[in-house]
Amino acid sequence: MGTNTARVFDDALALPVDQRLELVDVLLGSLNSPIDPVIERLWAEEAERRVAQIDSGEAGLIDGEEAFSRLRAKYRG
Repeated sequence: MGTNTARVFDDALALPVDQRLELVDVLLGSLNSPIDPVIERLWAEEAERRVAQIDSGEAGLIDGEEAFSRLRAKYRG
């Protein structure tokens, strides 16, 4: 790690929590490709549809470990 990078890390860690959270949000956003507003809207609609299915009982949730266990069993060999 270069000196500049270490200085940026030190400065970032010295920020108050709310400013560090804002920094994290900006940095993570910078990693994403430009998002097409239509695609963004479609993903939001899909997320809302799935939440509605869970809330109505139409779809259920399973524990993460159970999900990975099922995937491993399905794709093993």
